[in-house]
Amino acid sequence: MGAVAVMFGAFGAHGLKRVVDEGSLEIWAKGVEYQFYHVFALLFLSQFKTEQTRLVNLAYWFFTLGILFFSGSLYLLATRSVLNFAFVSYIGPVTPVGGLLFILGWLSLFLAAVKGR
Repeated sequence: MGAVAVMFGAFGAHGLKRVVDEGSLEIWAKGVEYQFYHVFALLFLSQFKTEQTRLVNLAYWFFTLGILFFSGSLYLLATRSVLNFAFVSYIGPVTPVGGLLFILGWLSLFLAAVKGR
């Protein structure tokens, strides 16, 4: 997912610049930014190899699904003028669901850390 974030960041900075407006580029950049934050969270979770608790596994899934819902929906929203997919007009509510999944991931990670002490 980290490699995908780098590729999407480069694509947004170089490939999309000519085909979407500035507001759409900002939306794209926000998707990349949050994807990177949560890739680092996933990397951190990978250090719990010997302590694969239910909370750590939940955090992993919440972060992964959060990336797909939050960043994925922002990528689609940013490129809706290019893609012309009809369903993209209705995808806006998916973004907050992704944000909620991120919050649940951080709470799960917090609880795993507290429990592990």
